[in-house]
Amino acid sequence: MNLSVVIPVYNSERTIGPLVERLQTCLTGRSFEIVLVNDGSADHSEAVCLQLESEFSTVQFIALRRNFGEFNAVLCGLNHTSGDYVVIIDDDFQNPPEAILTLINHAETGQYDVVYSRYAQKQHHWFRNLGSWLVNTLTTYSIGKPRDLYLSSFKLIRREVVEEIIRYRGPYPYIDGLIFRVTRTVGSVEVPHNSRAEGRSNYTVRKLIGLVLNVFIGYSLWPIRVFTILGAGLFGLGLLIGILLIIGWLTGLFFSPGWGIVLWAIGTGLGLQMLFLGVLGEYLGKLFMAYSGLPAYVEKKAGSEEPRAGS
Repeated sequence: MNLSVVIPVYNSERTIGPLVERLQTCLTGRSFEIVLVNDGSADHSEAVCLQLESEFSTVQFIALRRNFGEFNAVLCGLNHTSGDYVVIIDDDFQNPPEAILTLINHAETGQYDVVYSRYAQKQHHWFRNLGSWLVNTLTTYSIGKPRDLYLSSFKLIRREVVEEIIRYRGPYPYIDGLIFRVTRTVGSVEVPHNSRAEGRSNYTVRKLIGLVLNVFIGYSLWPIRVFTILGAGLFGLGLLIGILLIIGWLTGLFFSPGWGIVLWAIGTGLGLQMLFLGVLGEYLGKLFMAYSGLPAYVEKKAGSEEPRAGS
């Protein structure tokens, strides 16, 4: 079994060297490669990665021209892998490299396409934990993630799923969203979680807002359908008020029709507008999803046959 380890690198000149060296030790006896992707670091990470590439035959290095973001760097790394399994691990030592073997064993035992790590005790800053909770809550509804599954950045992906993920050609990749478009054979296993070895987290309010918007808008039609449902509800309420106004006018029981007519006009008009926007959004949303380049279906590998994707 060949293994690829993808590490997005950002301002980690002090940690990336020890991490790569430790990977060489804990993966001894296995066929593996390490793909380092420098995401526009402002320190000397690029020079360190170049030195690691020249020192170890197992290391491949790619440098991005500017900071594109973690998911973009990971997608770049996935495009340069060849292993039967691909593990994505951060550059800050919060996930011990030895835990990679735990992910592999769990994937082979349960025949999972993807295995996420989970932590008994997270060592992230409270703001990072808050952001993770928010994103995990949104993804439960937007991409159909199981409620009890934690979408950690430290995960293992089977080659067949990687091949489908790298078909994505848009500028806003969300790796977990792409995973759940391809497969539901997903497991998780508990691994240790350490404090950061150096520096501090790059997780900011701006990045959290960008991630939430990307998850909420880029990988689901759910927001559009909320407008459709609200529009249909308001339009239905307007029709009901209109019927009541007609009954009151015919029977003479309705003594003050002014407010009722105003309420009927607002509810019906707003409902029609939202319903129209929702239907229009469904068309645009489906065009957007088609633009992602992912297939309509993916056949699971059987025996020695290669997986076939439907367009």
